Amino acid sequence: MARQSALPHSLAPRLVGREAAAAYLAISTTKFDELVRDGRMPRPKCIDKRRVWDVRLLDAAADALPTEGGEEADDTWDDIDAA
Repeated sequence: MARQSALPHSLAPRLVGREAAAAYLAISTTKFDELVRDGRMPRPKCIDKRRVWDVRLLDAAADALPTEGGEEADDTWDDIDAA
């Protein structure tokens, strides 16, 4: 993390390593590897021999994941009781 200490706290890094990419998506590194292998998450970019993931591509891949209940799902808040 020392390499990122020059960044202001309000500016997240654009490229992240495997563990940070998995944490960004709130999944384990094992699940992240599976999603990369099957194409649901992007393949890494390479900086020399270092593999890094672009958070913009991670965002796009996360947006493309299916929503529970599919396209026919009711996305209204009607079933939520107001407290």
